Amino acid sequence: MSTRARADITELKKNAEGKNKDKIYCMFCSSKMLNAGAARLINMDFALPHIHSKAGDKANQSETISAYWLIEDMYTFENIGVSHTVDNVKYLACADCERGPVGWHDLSSKKSYIASCRVKYE
Repeated sequence: MSTRARADITELKKNAEGKNKDKIYCMFCSSKMLNAGAARLINMDFALPHIHSKAGDKANQSETISAYWLIEDMYTFENIGVSHTVDNVKYLACADCERGPVGWHDLSSKKSYIASCRVKYE
């Protein structure tokens, strides 16, 4: 699926205020990450490492993603795993199955970002 097609699908997942209409879950397990209305959709380019399990083989490769859910406060998450710091960033993963990264947390701004294409909605 193209980046543009993924962005179009993500646009359907936001409400009139630009917030997520549905709850956000891990795409690999049933762990709920965010409740509906908890994040705002933004467009920004960020090179996120490829998603993998703990012993993944794509650890050194990245993918530029443009559509992210912005979470203003880390305490908004229902469940999220956090990595060690790498270049002022902590990568975010599923707290239950530990797959990720699904997003990142900026230590300077204290804001978190979840890639809209790396989660599922219900």
